[in-house]
Amino acid sequence: MDRRRFVQGSAALAGASVATQPALAQSERRKELLIVANEFGPNSLDIHTVGANRPSYGVSWVCYDRLMTFGKKTLPNGQVTYDFAKLEPELAESWIVAPDNSHVIFRLRRNAKFHDGAPVTAKDVKWSFDRAVSVGGFPTFQMSAGSLEKPEQFVVVDDHTFRVNFLRPDKMTMMDMAVPVPCVFNSELVKKNATKEDPWGLQWTKNNVAGGGAYKVEAWRPGQEIVYVRNDDWKSGPLPKIRRVIQRDVPNAGTRRALLLKGDIDMTYDMPPKDFGELAKEPSLKVVSTPIENAIWYVGMNVKNKPFSDVRVRQAVALAIPYDKMNDVAVYGRAIKLYGGSNEPKQPIWPQPHGWKTDLDRAKALLKEAGYESGFETTLSFDLGSATTNEPMAVLLQESLAQLGIKVQIQKIPGANWRAALLKKDMPLIVNRFGGWLNYPEYFFFWCYHGQNAVFNTMSYQNPKLDKMIENARFPENKLIYDSEVRAMVKLVNEDVPRIPLFQPLMDVAMRKDVSGYMYWFHLQPDFRNLSKT
Repeated sequence: MDRRRFVQGSAALAGASVATQPALAQSERRKELLIVANEFGPNSLDIHTVGANRPSYGVSWVCYDRLMTFGKKTLPNGQVTYDFAKLEPELAESWIVAPDNSHVIFRLRRNAKFHDGAPVTAKDVKWSFDRAVSVGGFPTFQMSAGSLEKPEQFVVVDDHTFRVNFLRPDKMTMMDMAVPVPCVFNSELVKKNATKEDPWGLQWTKNNVAGGGAYKVEAWRPGQEIVYVRNDDWKSGPLPKIRRVIQRDVPNAGTRRALLLKGDIDMTYDMPPKDFGELAKEPSLKVVSTPIENAIWYVGMNVKNKPFSDVRVRQAVALAIPYDKMNDVAVYGRAIKLYGGSNEPKQPIWPQPHGWKTDLDRAKALLKEAGYESGFETTLSFDLGSATTNEPMAVLLQESLAQLGIKVQIQKIPGANWRAALLKKDMPLIVNRFGGWLNYPEYFFFWCYHGQNAVFNTMSYQNPKLDKMIENARFPENKLIYDSEVRAMVKLVNEDVPRIPLFQPLMDVAMRKDVSGYMYWFHLQPDFRNLSKT
């Protein structure tokens, strides 16, 4: 994007945003406007649609309400982050879990309204929960991660009382109602725009918001920008201080860096690690870095087809990865190493360093044993939306595998298409980053390694023994069993290596010094509701 056009467009929108407020001073207008630039924006306004990308999660977070949200905590370094152990009211002003742990009853705010002024009722909540467990794919699997699986579980008691019946004791059930997926839709509005072929109105909500959250979408130009305006009637939390947010798509990291330094934008993220290290030294800026919980960068191999169906081939790749070079060249040391440890885990935690290290001689021996002494040809794919990190990783891996006779063709997939390509589960070799929302090892394994149609088991890995371990860890009888199962799970995937962990990434966000209130969230999108400018 041309920088001059960006600045002119931002100025025009900024002027439009205050056209109806002539009495406000320029300084006050600037305090109420936040301009953000990132690599790419949402491909859908509805998190329930197929292939909705990570920026779409951000739309859901600020434009829709959930029954509950997570609290916040301050880390020793002063960084504010969400607290997954603390649930707080959002659309529900209170709740009571039954003494026998059979159900929970929510009392909804009586003054809550959708963006069109319609009152929010328990019927809308039930319809939204029914939709989430029925549309299939990511939303339904996310709900099932917390044992939210059947429409029959969700009961309208009266207009402002909603009950969820528990299928089983599950520590994740309550937390799973506070993640972006179980957001509450204006059911009557969506149903008016549904069709016989699309009963849940997914085609309409992909391009339209039917929520009641803190922000409305004023304009959306896919591939260019999304503009949010504050919902002044929002009752589910403190009214945000930022009145309008302009979130621009600026693919070039160098352009975003220049815009931030100039003061033409207030915030950016998804930059190369090297840039964040340098921006942190700028006196007009601040960079906040938080380790992303339950997340890994990894090399993945599709075990469904040859040659990666052979564990010896996968182990050979694990021995061929130039880990230290990737750390130096791709992430510039701004990540937590997930190698150099042991394949015999000592603690029941995830992620943790494995025991594989670069050893080309041993890798060649394994390939010979597997019948691939002369190597083979394959395709290595990565998300072009994160090319600043993924591409150097891919090139280094390509060079290293060439020393084993493995000829790798690199395939760059546009960021807007990456999620859909990933979920087809047909790419033989990938470099990718994935994180689980709820910070439990079994949650990550449930998403990524469970063989029974786990959405993000993109490596098509099938191991009934591991599936049983995952189930045992999800619903353990005691802590000893839990700890034992988690260590066993980690040991097994370290040996079978359908994925080879590389690093635990950092969430880096760079912003102007006058922006405050930034808070790390597991979905990795900025929460505009908390931000302010001085």
